[in-house]
Amino acid sequence: MKHALISVVMVCLLFALSPVVAMAGDSGVVSAADGAFHFGFKRSVDGKLPSINEEGFKSIVDKHGAVFLGDTTRKEMFLTFDNGYENGYTPAILDTLKAKKVPAIFFVTGHYVKDQPALVKRMAIEGHLIGNHSWSHPDMSTISDAKIKEELESVKQGVTAITGNSEMTYLRPPRGIFNERTLRVTKELGYTNVFWSAAYKDWDVKAQKGSSYAFQKVVSQFHPGAVLLLHSISADNTEALGAIIDEARRQGYQFKSLNQLHGDVLPFLTNGNY
Repeated sequence: MKHALISVVMVCLLFALSPVVAMAGDSGVVSAADGAFHFGFKRSVDGKLPSINEEGFKSIVDKHGAVFLGDTTRKEMFLTFDNGYENGYTPAILDTLKAKKVPAIFFVTGHYVKDQPALVKRMAIEGHLIGNHSWSHPDMSTISDAKIKEELESVKQGVTAITGNSEMTYLRPPRGIFNERTLRVTKELGYTNVFWSAAYKDWDVKAQKGSSYAFQKVVSQFHPGAVLLLHSISADNTEALGAIIDEARRQGYQFKSLNQLHGDVLPFLTNGNY
């Protein structure tokens, strides 16, 4: 039964997440009456900064304080993972992060909270942030304000029950779909929407191409203030993660927590790992 559920969730996520890596050149606009966008960006090349200047939504992203980049004057990176379901790789990812002393944020869904409480607890114990990825991974531009609140509150309550920590201030919009209303409503609920400035098609578990490929795709997009998006279901990411971290540090980058984005104190990193 469990394997059947995971298979269903996996198929749903593969279809749902396909727009996540939409880049410049895609229309970026969903044909919804509410004027929704898929997040997309112009990739970084040779260390130059990526941009969202041509995507049609920069003004509302800026208006509502959503995160796309960190401080582009500093060689800093922010490591983020989307955890829609568990594919067996998160323990190894956590092992690597612990060994390398690198903080990350894991955006979890309701399925993950119910299915993997031990891993959610480990994330918190080891000093990582846990972000909200919604309970059922809907296109939030198509649901009511009240339903958005219910989706987010369910995840927050579930994580709090596991970790004892009621702080949850970061949100990654499911499927990378958003509009001005969803940004406004979620900001009013106390969330900062977190997008990304470096990503590749890593979510398709049937199209993994090896750790060398993952390494090249990520390293080629390094830039100051990078918000890296990785999916924890990827075998390639898991195998390449240590080398990616080492190469970033070799190039002079530091890995920071999102709570350090504006020089804030990190209240959760009390174990001294980072």
